[in-house]
Parts: sequence; C-alpha cells; structure tokens
Amino acid sequence: MTRIRLGLLGLALLTGLSAPTTTASATTAPPSPTVEEQRLDKAVPQEILRRSGFAEAAPRFGRALHDAQTYAQARRIVVREGSALWRRAVERAQGRGPAGGDLSRDDDRPLYWARLGMTREVRTWEPDFGLTDQQRDALLDRLEQASRGQSDIRYPGKGHLRRVLLTGFDPFTLDRDIRISNPSGATALALDGTVVETAEGPARVETAVFPVRWQDFAEGTVERTLRPYLPKVDLCTTVSQGRVGRFDIERTNGAWRGGFPDNDNVGRTGTIPVTDPASQPQWTGTTLPYTAIVAARTGRFPVYDHTEVTEIPAGGTAPVVRPDGPTPGSTARAGAGGDYLSNEIAYRATLLRDRLGLHDTLPGGHVHTPVLQFGAGNTTEVTDPEFVRNRLDIIAQVRAIVAVSVSATERRPG
Repeated sequence: MTRIRLGLLGLALLTGLSAPTTTASATTAPPSPTVEEQRLDKAVPQEILRRSGFAEAAPRFGRALHDAQTYAQARRIVVREGSALWRRAVERAQGRGPAGGDLSRDDDRPLYWARLGMTREVRTWEPDFGLTDQQRDALLDRLEQASRGQSDIRYPGKGHLRRVLLTGFDPFTLDRDIRISNPSGATALALDGTVVETAEGPARVETAVFPVRWQDFAEGTVERTLRPYLPKVDLCTTVSQGRVGRFDIERTNGAWRGGFPDNDNVGRTGTIPVTDPASQPQWTGTTLPYTAIVAARTGRFPVYDHTEVTEIPAGGTAPVVRPDGPTPGSTARAGAGGDYLSNEIAYRATLLRDRLGLHDTLPGGHVHTPVLQFGAGNTTEVTDPEFVRNRLDIIAQVRAIVAVSVSATERRPG
C-alpha cells in the first residue's frame, strides 16, 4: 500500500472472544454480504478460484457449518476450517501438495477470495438454534484470525534460531482492477514457517496477513496479533505494496488516516484511534537497519531509505511536505509510507513496540514493495509470465531484505 493521497498506486485492543448466551429475543436476521464479499461473484474471482483448486473451499465449509447443531460446534468448525485454509494456501505457495490448477503457486489471490467465500457463508447463515449478532461477529472474528495465520504463529521454544515476524496484506483497489494481487500477501505465504539463512545464522520466519479495512484496525487486530510475540522475536517487519519499480524502507510513521476507501469502500479520516490516546505520539520511527538494507544487493529492484513526510508544523495550520522527516512539535498528515493502512500498520506496530519498552532492543519497521505489474498489454487476463516473474522477484527480494536485517542486528537476550 502506498501514498494514495498523492495518487501513487500501491497499497482498543480486543479483550475476549467468549460466546454470549443465546436468547431468542437477541436473534436477528442475518446481515447481507459486505461490499467486499459481493465482488466474489464476478468472473475474475471465480476464475482464480477454479484455476487454483480453491473453488470448493467455501461450499465445503458452508456444508459443514450447516450441519452444526450448536454454537460451540459452529465455533469449532470455523477455527478448524479457517486454519486449514491458511495451511493449504501456505503449502501451495511453498510447493507442497497438489497445485490444484494451472495458476502459479506463488499467487496470494486464491486465499483471499476463498476466505471471502467463507466469511460470506458465516454472515448469511441462519441456523435452527438461533444466532445472536454477538455470536455471529465472534465466529467471523475467529474465522478471520485462523485463515490469516494470526493464530498460527509458532516458534521453537529454545534453540539457535533467530525469530522473525513478518506481516502482509490482502489485495486492494479491486474496483479499479479486480485482478490485483498483493505481493506482500504472497510473501507472507511464501515465507511462513521457513528458515532464512543469514550471516548470523538461521532465522525462523512466521507470518500473518491483515485485511484492508479501517474498522478492523480500529478494533485492534494489529495489536491483538502482535502483542504476544514482540517481546520474544528478534525482528518484526510489516510489509505492503508501495510504489512502482522500487522498495522503500519507511523511516517515519504518522498518526493520521487520510480517508482513502478500503476494501468495503469505506473511508476514514482523522487521528489513528489507539488505546490511551492521551499519550499517543504524532510520529513513530523504524528501528530496522535501513542503512545496511539500502547498501546491500538484495535483488533487481532499487531499495531506498524513504524519509519524506507531510506535517502541520508547530504553530501552523497548513500541511507542509518535509523531505527529511518531521520537525519538532509538528502534527502528522502523512508518514513516509503515506496516510493509508500501510502507514497505519507500521504506526501501530512500532507504537506497540515502544509501549512495550522494546524500542532499543527490537528492530521493527515497514517495508514497501514495488507495485506488482502485469505484462505489457495485458488488460484482461488474470496472469501472465511477467506478472509471475515480478511477484517471484519481489518475494525473493523481501527474503533477502530479511536476511540482511537479521545479519545487521544483535541477537536479543533470552
């Protein structure tokens, strides 16, 4: 994701999920599919699902869900099938098991569209035993966590492996081009559970994927997912799609939402909502070893230390672009990574790092990948050789950036 504000294409913590008691009076009619789920019926998503072997995932899940006799059974089915979808996508991306069709294994889109089919099944389900709005929301939340790898993060208890946590995003701007793939999500699938060799020894990478929806972020999905692991890992990097033809290591993140529509066509403008807003800073910064990353030869795309932000200077009223970062006392209007959800995940992750007292010990920040482009002249096909090559090269370069980052940082104690 990127600085949509500039026209460049790219890109309260939850406290529990316990099920409320069902009462007949609390049961309401199921909601309609979301804007995001409604795109599923278009020709391109159906082709992607068919050519990857994922077309049956949602119907099979729906049949299992309709067989549930109680809320507890439904919850178990949601967690089981959501986790199975994530594992299947990871295994396909990493070359294990059947390909399921002729779509390249590195493609992140089958997971995205299959998940939407499953959430739509939950959203429109009318069980005989009745379902409250709170219970339906809890099932959807469990499904999102499980199918995004957020509840599947596992590191060896002890040993010599360094630990890396990496996040990606869903495809977005789908009304502009519904064929879009997000290389950050593809990278998450390709690297999940893998070991990257570095100059300082092997590093185990665990990953998760996040939605392109403002509301999920406001509800704390980032903090809920990352909080248990930040004190334990050696490096954390959020990744998203950025600008054409380049990687950016984003130096500074801003506390501002710029309002560009998300995947549900909802916009949000204002200060990023976090817990304890009274202590909320306007800016947070990367602690990734950006000098070493930029200097290294990690792949065919150039890598930049990106420092530009947009601020309202102290005592001022109008936004000003600052090529070298924010000035003291200023108010954020765009971080180095813009004012969309890529900036927001970077801000939230680094703010959480700092609030946990890890600023000086945990390398963490945001990497923007190049825009994933189709081959010249391809305006209708869902894939082509250049598209696949670009995605594979981006994945390989993120892996190399991770290796350089681990090599340039000290092992954390413990």
